[in-house]
Amino acid sequence: QLEDSGGGLVQAGASLRLSCAASERTFSSYSIGWFRQATGKEREFVVFIGWRAINTNFADSVKDRFTISRDNDKNTAYLQMNRLTPKDTAIYYCAAKYDQPSRDPGEYNYWGQGTQVTVSS
Repeated sequence: QLEDSGGGLVQAGASLRLSCAASERTFSSYSIGWFRQATGKEREFVVFIGWRAINTNFADSVKDRFTISRDNDKNTAYLQMNRLTPKDTAIYYCAAKYDQPSRDPGEYNYWGQGTQVTVSS
């Protein structure tokens, strides 16, 4: 089970940090992905981090602005979002899959409930 949090309403240029907390003790064996869905659009890949935190991959739209990390001792992953723009407005979801990460949301087995991020201009 995943619980994502940390969203909110911010102005353009601001930062937010999202958290993805897992209740599963085997969290360290799961890769974590973040996806987002804007109103009227399909869910899109944002970033993933592998289970060993060595492998990361970012969507071009967030590269150089977002970072991802994980603390396996706390069963939590983090998405640090900097220099936010109105185009980043969406519901953000964290997801988990066993072993290797993927950009394909269909490969993830567990999903958080989503957290709303709204960026005003």
